[in-house]
Amino acid sequence: MKKIISMVLAGLMAFGITGCSNKNVKDTSKSETKVEDSNKKSSHYPVTITTYDYAKKPVEVTFEKSPEKVIAVYQNSIETLLALGLEDKIIATAGLDHEVKDEYKDAFSKLKYYEKLPTKEEVIGLQPDFILSWYSLFDEKRFGDVGFWHERSINTYMSQNSGVISPNTLQNEYDDILNMGKVFDVEDKANKIVSTMKDEIEKAKDFVKGKEAVRAVILEVQKDGVYRIYGEDSIGGDIAKKVGADLVAKSNGKIGNEDLVKLNPDVIFTVYYGKEIERDSALKSIMENPALSSVSAINSKRVNPIMLSEVYSSGIRTLDGIKTISKGLYPELYGNK
Repeated sequence: MKKIISMVLAGLMAFGITGCSNKNVKDTSKSETKVEDSNKKSSHYPVTITTYDYAKKPVEVTFEKSPEKVIAVYQNSIETLLALGLEDKIIATAGLDHEVKDEYKDAFSKLKYYEKLPTKEEVIGLQPDFILSWYSLFDEKRFGDVGFWHERSINTYMSQNSGVISPNTLQNEYDDILNMGKVFDVEDKANKIVSTMKDEIEKAKDFVKGKEAVRAVILEVQKDGVYRIYGEDSIGGDIAKKVGADLVAKSNGKIGNEDLVKLNPDVIFTVYYGKEIERDSALKSIMENPALSSVSAINSKRVNPIMLSEVYSSGIRTLDGIKTISKGLYPELYGNK
């Protein structure tokens, strides 16, 4: 009898030890999984990027996590975030020159939009954690310098081609988009957008290999007979150079009718501000100017309107600018469409 009892007890003890052992292994596995999941979620952050203050000095800002309450001001800021699928992060917008691109209209319609730029006090009341905009927004008459916001744990970012850096370049636009990809942990989307722009440049470059460079000028009609030149230091100029054009007016500045006649470009790009009436006016000011009747581009009707947002702080519309300029220079590349 004692022998039987001893065997039963031994069996129970063995079962108990085995049960405890299995339970501990299971709990450890859960614990390790939780740690791995936590590391996976936080592995992207912190992220540090370089932006600028109003004195145009570099400032490093660090993001411990993806911003959740974003204020986006001006066309490129708003559209870049929408293109990256970040509409749920935006609490307020302002400063559009014209309607957002068609593919973003539905998402934009759900956002709060200020017809007039919100005051500094209104912005403070919104309690944002990130402000994305142009250099000009951070002067003392608007939102104030970036230090004011950084002291309140509100990060900022200035579009590099909005007056911060000279020259304006395509690379700056690429970097702005890629930086937003890093900030919001959507780098795959940002890389895809930039790759598409670069592919469009390469398509035009391949097309013109071995061909004579087209003489071109990019300008804005400021008043009758006075033109503002978008030279090599502008986004438009950088695009034109990269796709093989000969920019006959290379420096930013102003010229008159006589200068334009002497330059005699084969192609003219005339900048307008986004409305149809302004587009028509920009064309007529060139095409119907009798002082320019001898210019090659006018005689061959190669005067192309180009929207300001395609050649200044262009953001997502950089691709449109590349296509507009490439098509104007090489219409046969696009099947004359």
